[in-house]
Amino acid sequence: MNDSFFLDTNIFVYSFDSKEPGKQKRAQELIRTSLEGQGKISWQVVQEFSNVALHKFEKPMKRDHLKDYLHTVLLPLCTVWPDESLYHEALSAGLETGYRWYDSLILVSALKSNAKILYSEDLQHDRVYRSIRIRNPFYE
Repeated sequence: MNDSFFLDTNIFVYSFDSKEPGKQKRAQELIRTSLEGQGKISWQVVQEFSNVALHKFEKPMKRDHLKDYLHTVLLPLCTVWPDESLYHEALSAGLETGYRWYDSLILVSALKSNAKILYSEDLQHDRVYRSIRIRNPFYE
């Protein structure tokens, strides 16, 4: 796994899900590798994960814990921030792929990060879009 990669929100959610031990372990491995310099995320992943952690986890994350997680994991990995071109590109990507709005934003954010692989459980496994390959890390 030498290519840079982009992680979708579900990877972070599974890293806290003890009900899915296989997915939890794989997600934790990807996050660990990300922090070693290969993985990237966008502002959208930060926002989505924060919302899920605070409101949808079986035992919601405490705000102090999320604050620490933001500073030690999420923000160091965040390389893509929104701008006007990102929204225009997401509209185009949605037309080309048929993906919904938020999935299109993830896809173009992964492209903007110069990642070679987009890890997501939600998109078509092994699909190539422009210069990025989409992989379901739990399929492998």
